[in-house]
Amino acid sequence: MPRSALPSSSACLSGERPGGERAAALAALRLRVRRIEGIGGDGVRVMPFGVAAIDAALPEGGLPLGCLHALAGEESGAGTAFAAALLARLATARAPALWIVRGRDLHAAGLAAYGLTPDRLIAVRAVERRDALWAMEEALRCSALSVVLGEVGALDLTESRRLQLAAESSGVTGVLLDGASRKARQGEAASAAVTRWRLAPAPSRPGDEPGVGAPRWRVALERCRGGRPGAWILEWTDGGWVESAGEDTGSATPPAPERAVECAVNPLVA
Repeated sequence: MPRSALPSSSACLSGERPGGERAAALAALRLRVRRIEGIGGDGVRVMPFGVAAIDAALPEGGLPLGCLHALAGEESGAGTAFAAALLARLATARAPALWIVRGRDLHAAGLAAYGLTPDRLIAVRAVERRDALWAMEEALRCSALSVVLGEVGALDLTESRRLQLAAESSGVTGVLLDGASRKARQGEAASAAVTRWRLAPAPSRPGDEPGVGAPRWRVALERCRGGRPGAWILEWTDGGWVESAGEDTGSATPPAPERAVECAVNPLVA
C-alpha cells in the first residue's frame, strides 16, 4: 500500500478518523443516544411550537413526538388550556386525540376555542386512577391515534416508563396532565417523561376592544432530554402561540394583581 494512503501517525495516536468518517461516527453516536433516551431514531419527528426561542431549546427544533411529556399546571385552567392547544396541533380527523378525563367533563366550546374540535377528539372518563392509567397505556399502543392525554396524577418511575415504552412502540405521543399545585408536587418521584413543563396563568394585556384580553401563560421548560430548560411568556393570538417580548420570565409562578386574568378565558371543563 502506498505510504500516502496510510493515515498519519498523529491521527492514529489521537484516535481521529480520516475524511468524513469522524463526522459520520459522531452523527451515529448522537442517533444512538437519542434512541436510548427515547427521543428519536431514524426519521425522528418533532412538532415545532412556532416560537423561535422555545424551538431552539428543544432537540431537533421542536417537541419530540412518539414519546411521553408531562405538563404541570399551577392552575387547572392554565394546564387544560395549554394542553388543548397542544393536542390541536397534533390531532387530525383520521388520527384523533384521546383525552382521559378524571371526574369532570370537558367543555367542547372551550376546547374548540384553542383549535381542538370535536371531530378530532375522543374523550374517555375514568374515575379511578388505576383505570385511567390502564386506559392511557392501552391507548398509547394504538397507532390509529395521534396523541393520548391522561389526567392520571403523579406517577412513579416504573409507571411512567411503561407509558414511555408504549409510546415508543406505536409512535403515538403521550401527554401527562397534572393539575396539582407546585407545593403538592414537592419531592415528586423521577419520571421517564422526555420533557416536563410547568404552566401558570399570566395577566392578560388590555386589547383594543373592552373586556378580557388574549389568553397568556407563563411557561417553564423544567426538564428536556437533549435540550435545555427555559422560561417564557406566551400569548394565544390568531390560533397560535406568540412570545411576549420585554416581559420578566424569570419565574413561572405568576404575580397576583387584582386585574390578573387566568389564561383559560373559555372554561374548558363543565
